[in-house]
Amino acid sequence: MTQENASDLIDAAIAAIGDWRGATLARMRALIRQAEPAIVETVKWRKPTNPAGVPVWERDGILCTGGVFKDKVKITFGKGAKLADPSGLFNASLEGNAMRAIDLAEGEQVDEQAFAALVRAAVALNAADKVKAKKR
Repeated sequence: MTQENASDLIDAAIAAIGDWRGATLARMRALIRQAEPAIVETVKWRKPTNPAGVPVWERDGILCTGGVFKDKVKITFGKGAKLADPSGLFNASLEGNAMRAIDLAEGEQVDEQAFAALVRAAVALNAADKVKAKKR
């Protein structure tokens, strides 16, 4: 799937949601793209029960995904447990040893600077992991 196709699919999914969750996902998407303009958008895990799939932001691997649920928007960082989070943005999926997530309920805001720092840290971690993999 090309970046344009994935971006179009994400645009369509956000438009189809049409409520606060779509607006929240759109805002988080904009923050991700501002934090790291070289990020590639993809859509993964499309299936009959979720034909729109899951928006995914990648650079040297998956950085984070955007999930829309009945009562929240969830931004999940696949390697979140390895990221420093001095502002305490992670508030979900804290018990695992890999992922961490930020759940946003209606009306909740995120510290934009802290979120951008988290995205950039995820990019740096993926880049470092890629270098390590090449050395093996």
